[in-house]
Amino acid sequence: MIEVGSIHVRRSDVIIEPDLRRVLLRPFTPGDSQRVARIIERIMSLTEDQAAVLLDEVSAEFSKRHQHIRRIFRERFEQVRDLMSARGELSEQRRLLIGSYFLAEYSLEAAALFNPSMVPHPDQSGLPTGALRFILSLRATGEGHISSITFRTGIIHPDLRIEVCKPAGFLTEPRQIPNPVYEKGLFGRKLAELGLTGEFTFRVMNKIGESFTLEQLRVSLQTEQFRMPDGMGREDQNAAQGIWMLARSNYEVQFQPDQELSERIIFPATPSQRNGIEDARFVRFQDDAGVHRYFATFTAYDGRVVMPELVETSNFLLFRFITLNGPAAQNKGMALFPRKINGLYAMLSRQDNENIYLMFSDNVHFWNKRQLLLKPEFPWELVQLGNCGSPIETDAGWLVLSHGVGPMRKYCIGAFLLDRDDPTKVIGRLREPLLKPNENEREGYVPNVVYTCGALLHQGELIIPYGLADHATGFATVPLAEVLAAMHSE
Repeated sequence: MIEVGSIHVRRSDVIIEPDLRRVLLRPFTPGDSQRVARIIERIMSLTEDQAAVLLDEVSAEFSKRHQHIRRIFRERFEQVRDLMSARGELSEQRRLLIGSYFLAEYSLEAAALFNPSMVPHPDQSGLPTGALRFILSLRATGEGHISSITFRTGIIHPDLRIEVCKPAGFLTEPRQIPNPVYEKGLFGRKLAELGLTGEFTFRVMNKIGESFTLEQLRVSLQTEQFRMPDGMGREDQNAAQGIWMLARSNYEVQFQPDQELSERIIFPATPSQRNGIEDARFVRFQDDAGVHRYFATFTAYDGRVVMPELVETSNFLLFRFITLNGPAAQNKGMALFPRKINGLYAMLSRQDNENIYLMFSDNVHFWNKRQLLLKPEFPWELVQLGNCGSPIETDAGWLVLSHGVGPMRKYCIGAFLLDRDDPTKVIGRLREPLLKPNENEREGYVPNVVYTCGALLHQGELIIPYGLADHATGFATVPLAEVLAAMHSE
């Protein structure tokens, strides 16, 4: 136990380390289409007997590492078959072997497993009184510093002991739902936010109904493109590309119910996410009817630009990815409040890399205005201030964990308190860090960093999962009463 002022912080002995053995099968394309075609030609030069022996060897070596591996081989073959020279019917073993050459294992956690957020599990059955089952989301970083979202489940026992369940040995990406349905009004509003309001956009949208599928949008786009005998001008080409990119950035994926939660991997799937899905801040949101669903804001990174995006789920099986729009939807660190306030969605943000802002909106997809909430003030946060996850509702107000960056780029976790009815009012603030890296937590991919994307409150204790030096994940528990008592009035 470590005492920080009058606050007693207890660090758990549970540490989640990156596991190099957790590998995901990903498409592998070694070069352009001509090179792929040449590789296929070389595979075709094998005899049927040679192909059969080689396929058996590959299947035997990798089937213990991946479920349904021959089905995956077949699916990958279907993706590359158009690059083959015209041929007669191929044997099944030949198809599977070709597919195997265009897959590769990706070590999901090769570099790090960190920046967690924690929410109550939708299934609380079978637990003793005083226990809570939770879902932990983590940022997994592998080869090429590409980040994805992975999950763990665990239990907070009545004595506040934290148990994290052993993860499954297999990893699986979800199936992308091929033809999601879009609402015309909402989609049109997003197009307007992007400045895509010209004549070409009007004609495309005029051909589709009040709700439409991706295929119907594709047909409408092609109809307009083919309608122009002299070809499309630059402005219309940009509009067509923008419409299609917006549609592809709003999509749905589905896992199977028999897949354990720790098997389910959300890997970058759109151009905006090409270089990673970073720092998901999950929150259990209660709507006006008292129904719970889960939102997560996260940072999509394409290698040059960071963009905040949103994902929604009710069961951690079906996930809806939604673009965030409006002039205030920018930069990192957006965190949604767990319920509406005075009829509006509320969100914390940090558009300028330094200060914490507050936003309100009547639509969770659109954020137009921001107002300054908190500036760096204390020595440990003078470089940068930001939130560490969604606000937690208490009788005293909205408790917000924050992060501050001080000398030597040292990251610490602090806290402040917002008025429950009017969160534009800061009513309390810790002057000293609640959690800072100790000697056992300083070394890692990024030294001197502790960071969380979301804690939860249970039986009067604040349960904080946190990243250790951007490498691994630990846990700390803190009595809420002590945190509140240490707050200095603002």
